[in-house]
Amino acid sequence: MKTRTGGFPIGFRRLGAGWQDDLDGLIAWMKGNALEVIDLRATSEDVAPVLEAGLHIGSVDLLDNKGLIASDREACAESIARNTAFIRACTTQGPINFFAVLLPTDPTLSRGENFGYMVASLTELAPVLEESGSHLVIEGYPGPGALCCTPEEFRELFEQVPSPAIGINYDPSHLLRQGIDPLRFLDEFGERVHHIHGKDTEIIAEGVYEYGWERPAAFAPRIGFGANAWRYTLPGQGVMRWGAAFAKLETLGYRGCVSIELEDSNFNGTEEAEKAGIVLGAQFLSGC
Repeated sequence: MKTRTGGFPIGFRRLGAGWQDDLDGLIAWMKGNALEVIDLRATSEDVAPVLEAGLHIGSVDLLDNKGLIASDREACAESIARNTAFIRACTTQGPINFFAVLLPTDPTLSRGENFGYMVASLTELAPVLEESGSHLVIEGYPGPGALCCTPEEFRELFEQVPSPAIGINYDPSHLLRQGIDPLRFLDEFGERVHHIHGKDTEIIAEGVYEYGWERPAAFAPRIGFGANAWRYTLPGQGVMRWGAAFAKLETLGYRGCVSIELEDSNFNGTEEAEKAGIVLGAQFLSGC
């Protein structure tokens, strides 16, 4: 399957579900459902089998992203060395996108201080990625102390680390939950996008009124893969305008893939439901 706009290959992100552990079985299931892309965990051993099966690799998880952001520069140097060896092991057959969420070792430090540690580490890692034409694709997951979740932070990162090897994993679900316009984000940063996560966000109007954005509910149970004012969903079941995003990316010359990241309380939990969710999400995107 490919997107109707742009012809971007569609697949999914390999998560921790047990049924996804058998790579050979997973590849066979993908081919039986016209899925062309898989995002891999942090192991170099799975790269060759996927490529030999004629499939695309959307991204490979960076081996150690948390260790890159720490006040202990000796520990950071060790993390950079581990990641350097991992990047080189994964790219023997060509360039790869390396996925990371920039979470600091100590989220209690100020974001400004941790940002400086991150810049220093990525400045050292960028030439290693450039060797093979690879990219670090940063997902803006707004977790505790996380960096590069907003336009302000991405803008500053690209100012301080201008290497073209430092890029973005475009996941509009995280932008939407923060109230950030995902289409305007592409207008500013689209040329830095090298991979896409197919994940949407439903905004729950009653929850916005009842609980607001800033505080968790005091008494109501939290929604799985969400809060009380929003929840992550399959593509097409939230508010994202996928066709408009693909059109912008096509104009910018995007040549990457789209991977369903299945985080939806209506589908996660069983093998049958998770497989159905991935296929349904992919089918929706194929019409966008």
